[in-house]
This record gives sequence, C-alpha cells and structure tokens, in this order.
Amino acid sequence: MHRFLVVIEKANGNYSAYSPDLPGCMATGATREEAELNIHEAIELHVHGLQEDNQEIPESHSFAEYVAVL
Repeated sequence: MHRFLVVIEKANGNYSAYSPDLPGCMATGATREEAELNIHEAIELHVHGLQEDNQEIPESHSFAEYVAVL
C-alpha cells in the first residue's frame, strides 16, 4: 500500500485537490467530498499508470501540520 498527502483547497465555486508527491496528479469537485473521491481515483490511476510503465512509485515525503497563532 502507498500513502500520499493530499491538499484540498476551496476555489471559486468548487474545490481542487492535489498531492505534492505526485506532480501533475490533481482533481476537482463541486464539494469537498467530491474532490476527495476524485483525487483518490486520480491517484489510483496515476499509480497504476506508473506500474504499467515500469516506473518507480514515488515515496511520500510530504507532511502537513496546523500552526496555531494568537
């Protein structure tokens, strides 16, 4: 199993999602939930494509953290 960080951002009227460890792999959705489903599918297709082309699947090096400020 492979795990990748996904960033979901609210855009103008929809949501966009991408994984910093998979350049070019992105998705959109009308709702956050739809964007999550779409990026999951996009990542699966991306990884399967890499496997079919006998390319290495990148390791995930990204992480995210919230920072609280007063």
